[in-house]
Amino acid sequence: MAEGKQYRVLLYYMYVPIDNPEEFAKNHLKFCKELGLKGRILVAHEGINGTVSGTIEQTNKYMETMKQDPRFADIVFKIDESDGHAFKKMHVRPRPELVTLRLEDDINPNELTGDYLSPKEFYKRMQEENVIVLDARNTYEYDLGHFRGAIRPDVETFRDLPQWVRENKHLLEGKKILTYCTGGIRCEKFSGWLKKEGFEEVGQLHGGIVTYGQDPEVQGELWDGSLYVFDERISVPVNRKEHVVVGREYFTGEPCERYANCANPECNKQLLMSEDSEHKYMRSCSHECRVHPRNRYVVEHQMTQEQINERLAKIEEEKVKQEA
Repeated sequence: MAEGKQYRVLLYYMYVPIDNPEEFAKNHLKFCKELGLKGRILVAHEGINGTVSGTIEQTNKYMETMKQDPRFADIVFKIDESDGHAFKKMHVRPRPELVTLRLEDDINPNELTGDYLSPKEFYKRMQEENVIVLDARNTYEYDLGHFRGAIRPDVETFRDLPQWVRENKHLLEGKKILTYCTGGIRCEKFSGWLKKEGFEEVGQLHGGIVTYGQDPEVQGELWDGSLYVFDERISVPVNRKEHVVVGREYFTGEPCERYANCANPECNKQLLMSEDSEHKYMRSCSHECRVHPRNRYVVEHQMTQEQINERLAKIEEEKVKQEA
């Protein structure tokens, strides 16, 4: 472990029956708070899915205690070093599903799933003939970083992915499909669903992109950009051999890996933007969002109406210049 890194982030999931998710969530929250962890854990009848941060001692205690429960004896923890907590609070919530797919006929990954591929196997398979690499994440995750040549499904939520596949079946038919996601949990169900849909050769990256980036042999090769993560860090590196920036600034199209949410709370769209653009465009994706009465940028910077008008006039002036 790198010197000075006293905190760690644990990413994990397990599909295993949990009888009373509400009761489990309540007791588990108490346990996590007593340990001093922060993070987000989802609990459902079908299992558990979590990301937590804490000191080395706290995270060791958590992993040790979890593995003492026979249900979680084989759970795999992905460990990332961190300079501090990756979350502000600790939440443990019961949910109908660990990942929201809302299938008419649900998939049990313990019964049906794609072939597990180690990072080395995935790396090799990506370069074979007649192979399609399909990203199982959302557009804003893909835009920050992805496997070289991977297909970008135009979906904003995971539950939209099956419909996208059905509408774009022609891209996948007759191909060997490789799919991947952040830590592997989405692919567990999605790869099984693909097989149920009639796609015969389906492989999933076991352990997800996180495991791929940490693999000592592969070292994240053939990954471009950074990995979007759902905590305070926002993004983490993957490819340890070369770093290629694929993200593009929302306003300028320049290479960019910095995400910010649109300041209009009703929009809240994830935008790749530089600090300069954030201030220039009031961290808003459109004129409508800039003039929204509850614009968070305006509130944070205590802007007067005069200052707002001045900023809007500058944006309009530049727009006219560009169109001229």
